[in-house]
Amino acid sequence: MIVIKDLSKVFRTEQLETSALNKVNIHIKKGEFVTIMGPSGCGKSTLLNLIGLLDKPTEGKYIFNGIDISKENEKNLTQYRKGNIGFIFQSFNLIDELNVFENVELPLVYMGISASKRKIEVDKVLNRMNISHRAKHYPQQLSGGQQQRVAIARAVVSQPKLILADEPTGNLDSKNGAEVMQLLYELNMEGTTILMVTHSLKDSEYAERIIQLYDGKIVSENNKISQNREAIALN
Repeated sequence: MIVIKDLSKVFRTEQLETSALNKVNIHIKKGEFVTIMGPSGCGKSTLLNLIGLLDKPTEGKYIFNGIDISKENEKNLTQYRKGNIGFIFQSFNLIDELNVFENVELPLVYMGISASKRKIEVDKVLNRMNISHRAKHYPQQLSGGQQQRVAIARAVVSQPKLILADEPTGNLDSKNGAEVMQLLYELNMEGTTILMVTHSLKDSEYAERIIQLYDGKIVSENNKISQNREAIALN
C-alpha cells in the first residue's frame, strides 16, 4: 500500500538548514497497524505529514496504492488526501463554530457528497462512536474523550484506506485513552490501515509493527506481532 524509498526532508531558512528525515525506507502493507516511536524532534510528525500529503519530501520516492505521489502536483495531492486518508490529532482539531454533526460531516462536504447521503453516513459513524446523543453540541461542550471520538468519527466517515494518528491519546486520561485505542484496534481488524505516532508503550502494543526513529533515521523495526495485542484489546 505504501512504499517509501530514501525519503528525506530538509527545512531551510536563509541562515539555517535542518534535516528532519534522512533517507527513510518503509513498506506498509494494506491492513497493517504500524506505530512510529522515538524521542521528541526525531522526525515522527514530519514523516506523518509527508505520508499524509500535507507536505512534500525534499528527496526520495513515495508510492501510495501504486501511484508515485512524490511527482504529483498540489491539486492532485489534495484529491488523493480527500479520498484516501483520515487524520486524527492529539489536539482533536475540531472547529469550534461547528457542532458535532457538522464537524464529522465536513470531509463529505469537501468530497461533494449529497446532503442526504452525508446524513446517512454521519449518523452511522456517530452511532458507532457512541456520540450520537451529542450531535448538536459544540466541541467546547464535550469532554476530551468525547472530542476525540468526534475526531475519529470525522477521520473515518469517508471510509479512507489509511488513517494517520498523531498521539491520539496524548490529551486523554487512561480510561478515555484505552477506549480510543480500542476503537482504532476495531477499525484495523476491519481492514483499515493505521499508522500511529505515539510516545506511549502501552498504546504501541496495539500495533503489529513498531518503527523506531532517531535523528531522522530508522534505527530499528520490530516486525513481530505483539502477543498481548488481542488480550489488551479485549480488556
